[in-house]
Amino acid sequence: MEAFLVSTGVVALGEMGDKTQLLAMLLAAKFRKPVPIILGILVATLANHAMAGAVGDWVARALGPDVLRWVIGVSFLAMAGWMLIPDKVDEGDANAVSRFGVFGTTVIAFFLAEMGDKTQIATVGLAARYSDFVAVVAGTTLGMMLANVPAVFMGGKIAAKVSMTLVHAIAAAIFAVLGVLTLLNVGKLF
Repeated sequence: MEAFLVSTGVVALGEMGDKTQLLAMLLAAKFRKPVPIILGILVATLANHAMAGAVGDWVARALGPDVLRWVIGVSFLAMAGWMLIPDKVDEGDANAVSRFGVFGTTVIAFFLAEMGDKTQIATVGLAARYSDFVAVVAGTTLGMMLANVPAVFMGGKIAAKVSMTLVHAIAAAIFAVLGVLTLLNVGKLF
């Protein structure tokens, strides 16, 4: 349960103000069809985070526990720093070829936008940290949906009222705490 809850919380916070959340707002403004956009986000996130979780699971098995602890700890600290850097949506992501329809365009745009994104890298680290692939992928996917579904429905209204700097600072603090705890070998999994 810890893997699921931590994965959900970290990704939901980390996704606030992220380029994929901005992409959700742009797609909602362009197509004005929330259901296929939300389903597209779900499918793209499941596919992307399942691959990232598999990589994290493989890394956990390939490295010994001591090396893994240091790699994950330093990675979480790096993620803490990265969370403090604001994202901007790439225009190419929002202008994906619409011949695929709203759903297809959303799946393609979100899948590509998530490649190498903070939340994908976080999923790799979380899957390596917690040896529960399903809980991590389910948690990171839920975190993405918690951040992006309101963005589809409320778009710019949310961004205007929530301090993205504060949200990113909280996410960075969580990653920093996870990194330090991992390096100090605190926790039942190491």
